[in-house]
Formats: sequence, structure tokens, C-alpha cells
Amino acid sequence: MRRAVPGISERALILQLREMETTGLLHREVYHQVPPKVEYSLTEFGGSLNAAMAPLGEWGEEHIERLEAIPWDQVR
Repeated sequence: MRRAVPGISERALILQLREMETTGLLHREVYHQVPPKVEYSLTEFGGSLNAAMAPLGEWGEEHIERLEAIPWDQVR
């Protein structure tokens, strides 16, 4: 996931994943091995968000050029 979200810190990613786990969107599986391994997967509840997010993703794709042109560092 870290590769999918460039610029996110490890701490921010962990906090978001834990919040999503707490709310029931994600399932966290810990494998007690060396090196340690953790896998996340969507719960049925989390997967139900796909229907809500698909139109938002389509909107973003339609307007990507305009969105990329916005000087986000100057938006307040």
C-alpha cells in the first residue's frame, strides 16, 4: 500500500489502516514469523464501499487534467 500512496509516511499509513480496521472496513492478519508479516484485506462491509466510490473515481478520471492543474499548496 505504501507504494500505491506516494509520499505517505509509515506512521500515517499505519494510523489509517488501524482506523479502518477498528471501523470494520479491513481485516488484519498477523503472521508470527521472521521477518514479521501483516496482511490486510477488505471485509464485506469494506467491500460494499466499492459501489459508492466507483462514481467518484469516474468523476476524477473525467476531470484529472483540471485537478492536476490546481495549485494545491495555495488552496486554503
